[in-house]
Amino acid sequence: MSWQPSSDSLTLGIETSCDETAAAVVAGGRQILSNVVAIQDDLHAVFGGVVPEVASRRHTEVITVIIDRALAQAQVSLDDIDLIAVTQGPGLIGSLLVGVSAAKGLAISSGIPLVGVNHLEAHVMSNFIAPSGQQPPAQDLFPALCLLASGGHTSLVLMHNFGDYASLGETRDDAAGEALDKGARLLELGYPGGPAIEKAADGGDPGAIAFPRPQIEGSLDFSFSGLKTALVRHVAKSGIEDGQQIADVAASFQQAVVDTLTRNVARAARQHQVRQVIIAGGVAANQVLRRRIAEVGRSRGIPVAVPPLELCTDNAAMVAAAGHFTAQRRGPSELDMDVFSALPLA
Repeated sequence: MSWQPSSDSLTLGIETSCDETAAAVVAGGRQILSNVVAIQDDLHAVFGGVVPEVASRRHTEVITVIIDRALAQAQVSLDDIDLIAVTQGPGLIGSLLVGVSAAKGLAISSGIPLVGVNHLEAHVMSNFIAPSGQQPPAQDLFPALCLLASGGHTSLVLMHNFGDYASLGETRDDAAGEALDKGARLLELGYPGGPAIEKAADGGDPGAIAFPRPQIEGSLDFSFSGLKTALVRHVAKSGIEDGQQIADVAASFQQAVVDTLTRNVARAARQHQVRQVIIAGGVAANQVLRRRIAEVGRSRGIPVAVPPLELCTDNAAMVAAAGHFTAQRRGPSELDMDVFSALPLA
């Protein structure tokens, strides 16, 4: 096999799959030395969602600065880096091209090996990394059940080891985060929608409105489009006249999303006798979901791992970690590697 990273190799991670421009340095695939993220929420808030052309343009403007800042915060130079890892999909093509082009340029000019990373695997890896002196949330206990829930993806994955995944279920329409974003837009709560819904739900009654919990018989797949439609119909029929009504609707809608996710996690954990449960992705930052998944773990007597909030959303530390273990399995990528809008994990 070609070159592989060692247990103390330094990996520079680069992430530009959507609207965060990020770079990080991770040692040995586990220890975060730096993790720099530039967000674009202010640019996209006026549109109520990410505009791909705007996102890729901003990536181009700041990516060099972000990479330099990540190296500086880690107190290393490019000469110290052993591997460059970059997200190659799934994501917005224009955004991905900015990160991959920057990574290729650095690899060509420096001679450092380059590896392409699956963004979904990177989210899984957010549970297995931590700053120096801290323990990662997850243990190396397999098989592990991972719930990936974000604005673009919702799936259940059985993780047999790093790089060894089996798909158990996925959304057939909207992702969980997408449903929350659309709900927030309908309720005029602002962007990004997940945090806006959670904030609005504070003080609301999660049982005030009987929203459905969509279930696909005999499957661990998810569906959120019907739930979104139920919210549209409720608002059209009942209207929202005061802050308490908004809080009740937001709390009830959020609870329906969380219940739907948690139900399938509990079923999958029981069916596959997993040794731990992991959640990852932007929706993993939701405190109601974190509490409910913790309850699933306690009921089965198994540990539950959730990333710290700063690692739930897109970041480059998770990309660096995934790149380290990807390169260990298969070596570096070719410099003509492509980007992909869709890239399954399993």
